Amino acid sequence: MGDVFARPEYQWVERRRPLLWLRNLWRSLLDWVNGLADNHPLGFNLLLWVAVILLLLLLVHIGYVLWRIVQPTARTPRETGTGKPVLTDAAAHLARAAELARAGRFAEALGHRFLAVVLELERREALRFHASKTPAEYVGELRLDETGRATFAGLVGTLYRHLFGAVPCDEGEYRAFGATADDLTTRSHVVPA
Repeated sequence: MGDVFARPEYQWVERRRPLLWLRNLWRSLLDWVNGLADNHPLGFNLLLWVAVILLLLLLVHIGYVLWRIVQPTARTPRETGTGKPVLTDAAAHLARAAELARAGRFAEALGHRFLAVVLELERREALRFHASKTPAEYVGELRLDETGRATFAGLVGTLYRHLFGAVPCDEGEYRAFGATADDLTTRSHVVPA
């Protein structure tokens, strides 16, 4: 008979339950709430209403955050009220780039000069502008011939080097960037869709 109970199937070991503590904590909470309902009904009702109000506030907050997420974020204001130009088209970005270049802020001027190129290429249906796209993302979607694609990729490289790589930009480099951008937007590099 001792042989039978020595077999492995009779070796009882307590199984590990990793979330047992959580289940015990939940049961303790339920016991406490039930005890509160039995011993202090007014306190239980107060606790219940506070929990309901907190839940409603949480749901309203979640709804507000979701509403904010799905709203379009790239809105262009019609009037800024600050006296600065509203940058809605390529001409406005060219004007801002020229203004920044006159002030000696060539790296910032490159950014506006590049946006003018992108907006002009969008007008010519060579790409689709979106405020959340990075300059490199436009290279992959361009509908230009090989020369136009290479020229645009060169502009992106120059832009990245000066704006994100912190390489100083002088007037000569800014003018060369502008000349390349003008060449790209004036010649017909657009490939039909």
